[in-house]
Amino acid sequence: VQLQASGGGLVQPGGSLRLSCAVSGGTISRYTMGWFRQAPGKERELVAGVRWSGSRFYGDSVEGRFTISRDSAKNTVHLQMSSLKPEDTAVYFCAADIHRNVAVRTQTNYDFWGQGTQVTVSS
Repeated sequence: VQLQASGGGLVQPGGSLRLSCAVSGGTISRYTMGWFRQAPGKERELVAGVRWSGSRFYGDSVEGRFTISRDSAKNTVHLQMSSLKPEDTAVYFCAADIHRNVAVRTQTNYDFWGQGTQVTVSS
């Protein structure tokens, strides 16, 4: 399974950005897909995810501002980010858990990772 993240860039505070994660070699509707991020000097943290069943989950810091979705026809997962803040600045990674672990927030349960895309929120 290969994951290709894209869509990062520079955006002003309050702005929006949409990240995409194109998946090959597997079917996203069979997996739990997640977005994580890592800011300089900080640990990687969960941003959002969507289970194979379609149910979604979010990190506390992005709840209500970010929305995860999946396009099964294109085998792609999107992360729509709105009301962006400087503290959202980080490298964003998409990941796939092909074993459908119950603990969807545990990073070590994710088997495959994309290369990361930089998001910078600054005026």
